[in-house]
Amino acid sequence: MAYAHHERLTALDASFLALEDAATHMHIGAVALFDAGPLRTPAGGLDVDRVRALVEAGMHRIPRYRQRIVRTPLSGAPVWVDDDRFNVHYHLRHTHLPVPGDERQLKRLAGRIMSQQLDRGKPLWEMWLVEGLQGDRFAIITKVHHCMIDGVGSVELTGSVMRPTPDRDPRPDHPPARWLPRPAPRPAQLLAADVWRRATAQLAPLARVPDALRDPAGVAREIGDALAGVREALAAGFSPASPTPLNTEIGPHRRFDWLGVDLAAVRTVKDRVGATVNDVLLSVLAGALRRFLRQRGLAPDGLDFRAILPVNVRTADERASLGNRVAMLVVRLPLDERDPVRRLERVVAETRTRKHSRQALGVRTIEEVSDRSFMTLFTQFSRLAARSRPFNLVVTNVPGPQFPVYVDGARMLACYPLVPLFENQALGVALFSYDGRIYWGFNGDWDAVPDLHDVVEAVETEFRALVDAAGGTGPVSVARSA
Repeated sequence: MAYAHHERLTALDASFLALEDAATHMHIGAVALFDAGPLRTPAGGLDVDRVRALVEAGMHRIPRYRQRIVRTPLSGAPVWVDDDRFNVHYHLRHTHLPVPGDERQLKRLAGRIMSQQLDRGKPLWEMWLVEGLQGDRFAIITKVHHCMIDGVGSVELTGSVMRPTPDRDPRPDHPPARWLPRPAPRPAQLLAADVWRRATAQLAPLARVPDALRDPAGVAREIGDALAGVREALAAGFSPASPTPLNTEIGPHRRFDWLGVDLAAVRTVKDRVGATVNDVLLSVLAGALRRFLRQRGLAPDGLDFRAILPVNVRTADERASLGNRVAMLVVRLPLDERDPVRRLERVVAETRTRKHSRQALGVRTIEEVSDRSFMTLFTQFSRLAARSRPFNLVVTNVPGPQFPVYVDGARMLACYPLVPLFENQALGVALFSYDGRIYWGFNGDWDAVPDLHDVVEAVETEFRALVDAAGGTGPVSVARSA
């Protein structure tokens, strides 16, 4: 049989494809701002061809970006194959704002781009170069389907186009070798692979027999922990949180807004209270949502308001791997607490409890069982859980480099991340730390959250209040959103 190449998606990756519909777009993204000076052409425009050459030169490090999805004929499982018609010009796009473009216009553009689904017949990503931004800046808007990569993985891959020094990148001056796609399998080959996988999956439990004979008590404990974790995951996944105006039917259109704050101020607060950076940010968000819902006329006292937190579980060997390597934790946010410091203390207690629970292990167990047997098992679990409203919003925090990075000498000034909206989730919050700052990205449904900027202003107010209440000293730097 002739050589052919394909890679099967994991159950978690495949679930992001299955959960997507016309209103629920499963792509992650970001808006990054750059100093335009080093990439100016003699005519004053942005050197788009050089950026495109830089992207092409780094493609060998991200082979998934030249692959598309096909389905197996037996189970309909999605697999990756090389796209023999890959064209970087389709994926890397160029536009500009009316000069001088401001950040409000850039946010509207980002929201419009994020409102459009990616083409399933092509590699599932886009990169938009946006010039015309006031202050001699340009922006890069990225959009990548969640089935390809998670937030941490996307940070690990920035090295393919960015460098830690302001020197001009030599790669565009030396075109890479021509890329040759590996042959895609014929339907008969995919069918044979599907049958073989089904057959060998039945033998997977036998691999644990030597461990059971060598350490029966240890294997029994592992099985017991896994079953207990599944019970906790099912309980968390099908116990509904309180209804709020943020949990309603959503449409296809998005608003995107952002804010930047000092990482040093966050660290000062977390050291004084004995918290983590993530605890401080969750506490600020809880206070902001309390303020926002009160403005909407909803009393936050008594609400069982929950956030789901993707937790990175990548090992050192998986740092540059594609796909998703995350576990999910559901935590209650104390929107009923008025005092900023007391709210933070309650968040610390809640996150510590959840980290020591078996909830994440249970989700991973369901995922692994689905990987080894029926991939639709995890998809159905995810779909049913989403419809039961076990959480009110997604909050994800991705650590980035704490030093400047550059695209061919152009320094990245800020980077605002985006997390997708799930069914009946009208708000998603993503955070990215970079070069001494924390950048908040707020993704909202256009119709359900027309007052998204009120959330941003509430976060700014609550951040200052917590720093003051925790005895912070020195100025607190907040990049006001436009």
